[in-house]
Amino acid sequence: MRKKRHNRIKAVLAEKNKTSKDLAKHLGRTEASVSRWCTNDVQPQLNTFAKIADFLDVDIRKLFVRTKE
Repeated sequence: MRKKRHNRIKAVLAEKNKTSKDLAKHLGRTEASVSRWCTNDVQPQLNTFAKIADFLDVDIRKLFVRTKE
């Protein structure tokens, strides 16, 4: 069975040439937590999504659905 993707954190990190380690350091979270978000094992809280969007300098919607540039 294929795992359902709930967020695009991993994809947007790659698009912005950032690593999950960079994100973990910026948020003060463990690399393991960020890894679980990137693999969609768990989802961060909404306020954390906002912080991730700020770090990546993207609209928060881009973390959920692919948007046209």
